[in-house]
Amino acid sequence: MYVLDLRLFRRYLVRIRHRIVPRYLEKTSTLQQIKPVGLYDLSNLQLRFLCPQDINEVNALCVDCFPVEYPRSWYEDITSNPKFYSLAAIHKSTIVGIIVAEIKLYIKLTPKEREVVSPSAGKFTQVGYILSLGVTKAYRRNGIASLLLDNLVSHLTSAESQNCKAIFLHVLSSNSSAISFYERKSFRLHSFHPYYYMINGINKDGFAYVLYINGGHQQWMILYPFKQNLIFSIMQHLCIYFSNRIKK
Repeated sequence: MYVLDLRLFRRYLVRIRHRIVPRYLEKTSTLQQIKPVGLYDLSNLQLRFLCPQDINEVNALCVDCFPVEYPRSWYEDITSNPKFYSLAAIHKSTIVGIIVAEIKLYIKLTPKEREVVSPSAGKFTQVGYILSLGVTKAYRRNGIASLLLDNLVSHLTSAESQNCKAIFLHVLSSNSSAISFYERKSFRLHSFHPYYYMINGINKDGFAYVLYINGGHQQWMILYPFKQNLIFSIMQHLCIYFSNRIKK
């Protein structure tokens, strides 16, 4: 029986990171309950869905927030295609944060994505995938990311969305602040993805994190071999990483 010891695993993560550097709120209301910890008065913060006119502003926000470059077609899709749940936080007529998610049917998932949820739920089971969640630097630590994520979770746990059994995402393995944020939001480590990202011509590892909702759960039958492979992959890449550091 192979069990992933997260405490031991986090010790390895810390080494890498230091080296590399009540019910949910309604999504269309004006939010008076926010208590900012930053420099901004966010009592008039509003949420609304993105529209095609937001492309340039969303592009600027993503450049500010993420090391990954998105093509123009991606911005066109998330601001116009109804298959995306694209929610923006607005302060003084300016977009200061976004969350973009896609709700997928189990039968439309890739083989790797299907590992997130048990197939026993049925081929028409839905899974939410968060493509992007970001807040512009000047507005961070005001609870905006939590607000956006909470609204997505509220939407996917409503009576109309009980067929959605999980929400998952990918995050850079070196992004300790994002990992801590998702863990505080009850997301749990699911898998390790070597070289998942390409940033400035350099391959970067990633993690998949999952939040199970509406009675969903992972594939119990593959739990033990999955954990064995996860531990092996992590240890292999840690050895490569530290070996390269020593050579330098």
